[in-house]
Amino acid sequence: MAQLIFRGRAVLRERALIMGILNRTPDSFYDKGANWDPKNALESVARMIDAGADVIDIGGVKAGVGPEVTATEEIERVVPFIETVRARFPEIVISSDTWRADVGEAAAQAGADLLNDTWAGADPDLAAVAAQFGCGFVCSHTGGVAPRTDPTPEGVQYADVVADVINTTTAKAEALVALGVPRDGILIDPTHDFGKTTMQGLELMRRTPELVATGWPVLMALSRKDFVGETLNLPVAERLEGTLAATAIAAMAGAGMFRTHDVEATRRTLDMVASIRGDRLPAAPLRGLTDAERLSLTPRSKDVTP
Repeated sequence: MAQLIFRGRAVLRERALIMGILNRTPDSFYDKGANWDPKNALESVARMIDAGADVIDIGGVKAGVGPEVTATEEIERVVPFIETVRARFPEIVISSDTWRADVGEAAAQAGADLLNDTWAGADPDLAAVAAQFGCGFVCSHTGGVAPRTDPTPEGVQYADVVADVINTTTAKAEALVALGVPRDGILIDPTHDFGKTTMQGLELMRRTPELVATGWPVLMALSRKDFVGETLNLPVAERLEGTLAATAIAAMAGAGMFRTHDVEATRRTLDMVASIRGDRLPAAPLRGLTDAERLSLTPRSKDVTP
């Protein structure tokens, strides 16, 4: 069975995986600082794991425009927390959401298994950190946008946005392998909203099969993003249904991992898609069956590969 390996931690790809978002910031995009308190943050991690998260992605800097956060402050926000999560949940895969090499190194020393480079190589030394520690790595695409800046009309001009995403992320993935990063721990991320318009985000959704066809596992970071909000004209708090619709489309196309604020809803969506695809047995398939057939079936709450 195909698997991903993050710093020696093997995760079977028998179903689409979930990366739960944990922002250790006072001004985060969605939760507005709900996990700024360490106790609340640890409780959030436990809930996400119970709901089916395979990876916990811990970040210390709001992705969007906002007050400057130095590398020292970012380390203070996330590294002690990563150490706590590593000790409390020794089996879970921990991802560090950072573009800075010194933060990535400190996170890896604290127990992180995966480096989520959302800003597409803004600090080229981050790749060397992944190679040094044997961490996994997320190759993203921003069209050259600087960290924590919004796209401009001049910065979102692509002859073919999907081709640009594929060429950029796969070239980075191969470069990482050459540097010594384990191939089985590398994912590519089209990185919706970052350096892209809403129309380009929707095109990436329609053409997800082309991303999957590269052979690299595809991470989709869709959760409550602006391309969802602008499509439906909804604020962040009301974007769950749109996010889940996009999640289902990408999952049907074979995307391998989903980064989300809403782990339980995403897990249920992915389970339903997996059953439609024929990759997962229904949990309690009883309709229209005889009593004998019902007795022969054990209701399932987890994935079962036929």
